[in-house]
Amino acid sequence: MHDLSGKHVAILATHGFEQSELEVPLQKLKQAGANVHVIAPESGEIKGWDDKDWGRAVRVDKTLEEANAADYDALVLPGGQINPDLLRVEKDAIALIAAFWKAGKPIGAICHAPWLLVEAGIVKDRKLTSYPSIRTDVVNAGGKWQDGAVVTDQGLVTSRHPGDLEAFCAKLAEEIAEGRHGRRAA
Repeated sequence: MHDLSGKHVAILATHGFEQSELEVPLQKLKQAGANVHVIAPESGEIKGWDDKDWGRAVRVDKTLEEANAADYDALVLPGGQINPDLLRVEKDAIALIAAFWKAGKPIGAICHAPWLLVEAGIVKDRKLTSYPSIRTDVVNAGGKWQDGAVVTDQGLVTSRHPGDLEAFCAKLAEEIAEGRHGRRAA
């Protein structure tokens, strides 16, 4: 994995995040030297979803209100069914995602998290993957859905499900190490 010393990464989540989809990137990015903050709509803790029941809580470092895309080099969006569905109706969450994209900063989205990319209006004409059940949502938003473990397009890194987290983290670290990405208009 690339050395991410001096890099700052935000993980945006709320209650119902898929446990491994937040914890594995958090751990891997920290091990690579990044300073990682969990950002959520509310302060305190958010509770994960682990397979078929509620999982462990994770401490929130900053609220959405306190977070600013300018303070970070990249954004990670964990999936799970509950987490992105709750976040996609939070206008501040969508604005934060859009700010990362507009600034050319890498964004990683796992499993159901591309719902947030759809809501932020950034999937049109982009290659990406997702959990198969939201493929139609991605395609209807103009995304070029691919059936791959990890798909990358101009700093946008997406993966299908938790089984792909090792490859996802490695590719995301590579994109973060590269820095900002110039993006052609959709």
